[in-house]
Amino acid sequence: MTSIAPVSRTELSQRRQNLRRQRRTRFLQTSWRNVAIASFALGAVWVATLPAWVIRKPEQVTIKGNRFISEQTIRTLLPIAYPQSLLKVQPQSISDALKAKAPIADATVDRQLFPPSLTVRVRERIPIAQTVSKASQPGLLDETGVWMPQDSYTKLNPNFKLPSLRIIGTPERYRPYWANFYRAIRQSPVKILEANWEDPTNLILKTELGAVQFGVYSPNFPTQLKVLDEMRRLPSRVNAAQILSIDLRNPNSPLLQMNETKTPVKLGTP
Repeated sequence: MTSIAPVSRTELSQRRQNLRRQRRTRFLQTSWRNVAIASFALGAVWVATLPAWVIRKPEQVTIKGNRFISEQTIRTLLPIAYPQSLLKVQPQSISDALKAKAPIADATVDRQLFPPSLTVRVRERIPIAQTVSKASQPGLLDETGVWMPQDSYTKLNPNFKLPSLRIIGTPERYRPYWANFYRAIRQSPVKILEANWEDPTNLILKTELGAVQFGVYSPNFPTQLKVLDEMRRLPSRVNAAQILSIDLRNPNSPLLQMNETKTPVKLGTP
């Protein structure tokens, strides 16, 4: 059985003193650390509220990433009351305000102390088509299918030019297909000028070859566009300039309505 050596009163006293010394040292270290953190925070607040670290005028805000909306216009939309301390600037509030007041998908705000300034980076929604519908006001669509009032651009930029592509019909009718539809017409060699979705059973495109009927929109749509492109290489008996309309509801047997004859011309697969 192992015996435990007795500890003298002197050794016990020294151990107690060492423990008290260690506790005191840890207490002082913690206290100084807390004081240092508090001092730094107070110092940062003090520095940020100095007159030198204040945004005094809109020109101290730099706008980046904008294409359609001018820097001056975006500055007028910022929820900043000049002069304003950099510390009081709320980046999220600025981002939310810009997205609510303009066709902006996202905005980030960076603060700079030397010299005091703000940098606002915006990502605008790029309009790729104008919409026409009996149920809503004139609008614009971006690539993702987000609808925006037309005046959300024209009021902010009087020189804004509408995109050439027109989409006719209620947005709710084509929104579920928009991403695939737009990808297909963007990749098509045939220029598409207008898409009419008013009749859900017959999508009609206005193209450089004339009006084209596609029937109910389906996953077969890219194939129909491919057939349409091949029709530009029809035999010489068909003059593409005389094509009034094209029926591609059955892409394996296209029908042509000619300007001169007004009689449908049935073709085999081009």
